[in-house]
Amino acid sequence: MRRLTMIALCTAAFPAHAEILLSANDGKQVLVDGVQTVPDNPAPDSVSIIEIGGPAPRIVATVPAPTSVIGPPGSVAIAPDTSFALVTAARRISPDDPHQIVPDDLVSMIALAGGPPRVTAQFHAGAGASGVAIDPTGTMALVANRAEGTVTAFAIAGGMLTKTATIALGPPATAPAQPVFFDDGRRALVTRDGDHRISILAIENGTVRLLPRTLSAGLRPYEISTAGDRHYAVVANIGGQGRDIDTLCLIDLASAEPRVIDVAAIGLTPEGIRMAPDGRHFAVALNDGSNARPGTAEYRTAGKVQVWTIADGRLRFVAEAPAGGWGQGVAWSNDGRRLYAQAMIEKRLESFAFDGKRLTPGPDVALPAGPAGIAVSAR
Repeated sequence: MRRLTMIALCTAAFPAHAEILLSANDGKQVLVDGVQTVPDNPAPDSVSIIEIGGPAPRIVATVPAPTSVIGPPGSVAIAPDTSFALVTAARRISPDDPHQIVPDDLVSMIALAGGPPRVTAQFHAGAGASGVAIDPTGTMALVANRAEGTVTAFAIAGGMLTKTATIALGPPATAPAQPVFFDDGRRALVTRDGDHRISILAIENGTVRLLPRTLSAGLRPYEISTAGDRHYAVVANIGGQGRDIDTLCLIDLASAEPRVIDVAAIGLTPEGIRMAPDGRHFAVALNDGSNARPGTAEYRTAGKVQVWTIADGRLRFVAEAPAGGWGQGVAWSNDGRRLYAQAMIEKRLESFAFDGKRLTPGPDVALPAGPAGIAVSAR
């Protein structure tokens, strides 16, 4: 039995050096009989700042900011020094029809220092601005524009973003989803769930260049993650369309050229994937049919969270636990002992203790709208 902790929203600044989690919450998309729908009275989009260093997660602020459940849950990125975060908005409500959504291109900068968290500026990327990543120096950001077939590069300085380049990966149908930096920020990978490829970007002196080679990591590579020594990256593929079994892929980043070295079957719709700080364990949020139409063969009342590990260049299953429906992102505490998962249907953030062998449910936090994007500050 889960323990649901109801937290009153506030706007106070969080303690210095606190370990925080950001949850981007989409109020304009709900599931009705398995169909994504704009409700008659949608809740406002928001970003909740949650302190996770104590015995239970605690919301310390909720900031109004546009976001979207459309696109991977890597739509939030926190600067290495935790001074700010970037949150993208891939979709907005159509000005012509309040029950339809259309592509958006906004990137919000949220200050996390110098007072209560707040949106300080908004910038334009490209249509369908989805996954976002900040490089290890905190001076560059990449945004994948899923409705445009491009990646936008921004320089970061003085609390502002300056667009430096728009890199075309292909036609809009390539659907770039999630960028991730590696090689000390000198290279990046970008998943393309529209044409089943992963692009490689070379970065030098602030200039971003698309390399001709691509990776084949499975059907519809979606969220991608790396951490620790960044020897490996892990990719979740969502090509099963919620009916056929999906896969995970392991990418070797340490060789001269990145290459896929292992694949594993996992289940239905691995929406979110996140590597632990140790660079070896990683977690996956599975819809597992919880977002399907009730009465269909694939429908399940709940999702799953799984933990895997990388051993000798191979993917190995470790643990599994039931989770909320239409699960989105997952994130780790800095010590790798706690795991957090977003439940879109229940509008909550779930927590689990991880002892290296099993997942044990912990306190949950109620959120003001469906959680769709996630990130944790690094120490």
